[in-house]
Amino acid sequence: MAWRNPFFDPAKPHHLPGGFRNLSPVGHGPGDVQRWQNERKAQGLPHAPQGGYAAFIEQWWQPAEISGDEDGLWWLGHASLLLRINGLYILTDPVFSNRASPLRFYGPQRRTPPALRSADLPALDAVFISHNHYDHLDRATVRELHRRFPQVQFFVPLGLKRWFARLGVKRVTELDWWQSVNWQGLTLTCVPAQHWSMRTLWDRDRTLWCGWVAQSESLRFWFSGDTGYMPELLQIPERLGPLDAAAIPVGAYAPRWFMWPHHMDPENAVRLWQQLGRPLSVPVHWGVFELADEALDAPPRELLAELHKQNEAIETFSPLKIGQYLSLAGNKL
Repeated sequence: MAWRNPFFDPAKPHHLPGGFRNLSPVGHGPGDVQRWQNERKAQGLPHAPQGGYAAFIEQWWQPAEISGDEDGLWWLGHASLLLRINGLYILTDPVFSNRASPLRFYGPQRRTPPALRSADLPALDAVFISHNHYDHLDRATVRELHRRFPQVQFFVPLGLKRWFARLGVKRVTELDWWQSVNWQGLTLTCVPAQHWSMRTLWDRDRTLWCGWVAQSESLRFWFSGDTGYMPELLQIPERLGPLDAAAIPVGAYAPRWFMWPHHMDPENAVRLWQQLGRPLSVPVHWGVFELADEALDAPPRELLAELHKQNEAIETFSPLKIGQYLSLAGNKL
């Protein structure tokens, strides 16, 4: 019997009887994956960053130091952020493991050390999960966070609650696109993204993918999750109000002919940032795992070049070091 989506709502365009889909067709043609792999092998990609990995770590990494009490964030590498809003601590897509893979000996390996460990975290209140790919949802990390912070609340897109239940995690809130929940004085909204989901060969697109907006009385922050560029992302500020701050992906984009539907490159990230009204933004989805063909240091280099090309001030969309803190206190509603 074919698997059927238990959440299927025919009135919602991203729902299918057999899972979920993007708002626009973004599939690849037959043979595209093999073509990419053949090109990658022939060119010896990805190349090491300029000066090598040790030099990259020296330039782009520092240990995270958690202090203070104002609204702010620490970028922990890739899509992991530690947010502090209204005194609450929220992690996004935390991955502390050595590989983004179901296997300990194979798969994308961490190229930069974690900026902190779970033992270094302050009392954690919540975790946002954007989708189930291994570079965003890590079993070992979730189990460790649940062990250390048994009261932590996980917020996940449709279909992922069951995965957490199998680990014994019960404090899970599961939402569809545009659904909101009031939690601890914040309004949290699950918002659309253009991506896909899969953890095995048999479950493609059976769970949803998303971004998250956290809104307090004085701050509206958007965590994009993993997404390609799509005009529908502009509906987020249209429906929820102008964004004060955001985390926008800029990595895992090469080759562009293959990656463009699901990952933004720096050019599209700048275009989106401009269309959103230039909120204070952190470029994410780079610096830890080599998931595509560009070097680890290409995303920040190309982002700064694109901002310079368009005569944009870099202060509100400048790359952070992994582990670096950014204050959100001056960006209020």
